Amino acid sequence: MALAKDPSVNVLGLPLETCSQTPLTGYFRNGACDTCDQDSGSHTVCAIMNAEFLAYSKYVGNDLSTPRPEFGFNGLKPGDQWCLCASRYLQAYDEGCAPQVCLQATHIRALEIVSIDKLKDHTTSENG
Repeated sequence: MALAKDPSVNVLGLPLETCSQTPLTGYFRNGACDTCDQDSGSHTVCAIMNAEFLAYSKYVGNDLSTPRPEFGFNGLKPGDQWCLCASRYLQAYDEGCAPQVCLQATHIRALEIVSIDKLKDHTTSENG
């Protein structure tokens, strides 16, 4: 049975842009932070990885940097963009180590968990 994907709208109310094709990201592995009701982790925040966040994520039990070839996952490195769980982003934000985000590629459903102000806190002039 195919999953019913939510409309592809970003936090700015515009069409959702691609987060990353290399590495291929997203709940649907379509390169976008699309979501649906079955996406219990809400993989909706398009984040730009940095060394501090990758170390933090590993420390809290979600190792995103180690390759897992059995899953076709090469591991993330600083500069890669990835659809993060909104709750993990919020946790990192509260701990002071949230990565930068790309608002154009962050799904509107992220706002159910993270405020737009917290997302805008971690955008650069070129991506938000």
